[in-house]
Amino acid sequence: MMPTPWRPGRWGYRSLGGQRLLDLTKRGNYESGSDYVLEYGELRFTFNERDFTERVEQAAVKLGFVDGPLESDEREDLVNLAVNGEVIDPASELGEHINTCWGELHGASERSLVHWLRRLVFRGAWLDQRVKEGELEIVFDSDTHSFGYAQPDRGWELVELSPEPSWASIAYRR
Repeated sequence: MMPTPWRPGRWGYRSLGGQRLLDLTKRGNYESGSDYVLEYGELRFTFNERDFTERVEQAAVKLGFVDGPLESDEREDLVNLAVNGEVIDPASELGEHINTCWGELHGASERSLVHWLRRLVFRGAWLDQRVKEGELEIVFDSDTHSFGYAQPDRGWELVELSPEPSWASIAYRR
């Protein structure tokens, strides 16, 4: 079954047929502002404050560390964790929870919550940029009722994302 392309308004409609207007040989860098910067190799992604904050919060939800929308002071602590790798002066109970559970949250780089927050923010921006450039399409799977990414140039092959660890056992709960 071929997935159904989903084209959100901010990326506009692009016909699947015909000539592509984008040069896909050179990958662009994601940019929504200049408040935060993530770099990996030759890629440099820049974010405005709102975009970055929302992506960090979504990453924390995906990792099971928080269970839903946060208050502004909680988001501040979570962003401080993602940016600085720690929460020195907590502004909320979430920040205090992070410091209380630090031993379980901080480990080898690939096992730390900070690493995974940054990784998911970067991965989301990378995928968004690939969609914007026409290399990927967002698709809806009616069997699983979920969204994914497909490669139109490869017969709509779905992109497999690496699984994330879960921090649900030490999650922050209000």
